[in-house]
Amino acid sequence: MYYFEDAIAEEAARCGMRAVVGESLIDFPAPDNKTWADALAYMERFLVRWHGHRLITPAVAPHATYTVSAEHLREAHALAAKHDVPMLMHLAEARYEVEFVREKHGKGPVEYVASLGILDDRVVAAHMIFPSPAEIALLAEHKVGVAHCPQSNMKGASGVAPVPALLAAGVAVGLGTDGAASNNDLSLWEEMDTAAKLHKVTSGDPKMLNARTALAMATRLGAEAVGLQNMIGSLEVGKRADLILVRTDSLHQIPHYDPYSLLVYATKACDVDTVIIDGEVVMAGGRVLTVSETAVRERVAAYQERIAAANLEPRK
Repeated sequence: MYYFEDAIAEEAARCGMRAVVGESLIDFPAPDNKTWADALAYMERFLVRWHGHRLITPAVAPHATYTVSAEHLREAHALAAKHDVPMLMHLAEARYEVEFVREKHGKGPVEYVASLGILDDRVVAAHMIFPSPAEIALLAEHKVGVAHCPQSNMKGASGVAPVPALLAAGVAVGLGTDGAASNNDLSLWEEMDTAAKLHKVTSGDPKMLNARTALAMATRLGAEAVGLQNMIGSLEVGKRADLILVRTDSLHQIPHYDPYSLLVYATKACDVDTVIIDGEVVMAGGRVLTVSETAVRERVAAYQERIAAANLEPRK
């Protein structure tokens, strides 16, 4: 969910990566589109271009309740429904959002979106830190997917999402990282470990959000959250061949007894040996086959120099 998503989709497809790619809609000038009309026109072209692609699922992404008007939220949802694609948005992500929406509309953010008639199973709500119990019930009733981003939420001191309550209500909760501005390494493997431990310490229950559940959030529940459960998320006949092979003999992994605990608490991203996406091997022996790592390093170094020269040093 960001800007210039056509370029993001192109690069993801070139790398052989599956992606749900959401072009942002917002009520003020953005880097790629300066007006709402321009953004909608861009979005229509974007959705048509990537419709039916074997790897890319285009999505409509109105930013949030506090940056997109009610009329525009309805227009965004209508566009998503017209093209039968997901609608991604930030929702109940911060205390100021809850306060803003309650002051302006007399409802919580989830209740407000529901009152607009656009809360349904195509919506993927990012963060979802501050839903009320009644709003959790609404999310479950309307089969809304949730993207839980524990490390980003922690780094920004945003709060702790009520994931155990969401899961208990039957909400499909997947894992996310958010962007590099609030999550430095973008490692979903670390999100699994963090999510499991975060909800143990905040609940005071060491059995809360166990390893099996954390792994499901990174796979099956994540696919359900973005509406792709019939295509990916588990190894079943008829689904796409998206799978990874993981080494289990690294020193930090031994000894091991339970496969779920091994994967969630001991395994790291560097232990992934092979990645197969849509039946194509894109990484083997820990080496990416579709992208030149050397070229990536060179381009990153060049960008780093330009940023440093512009006195825009990254925050520590």
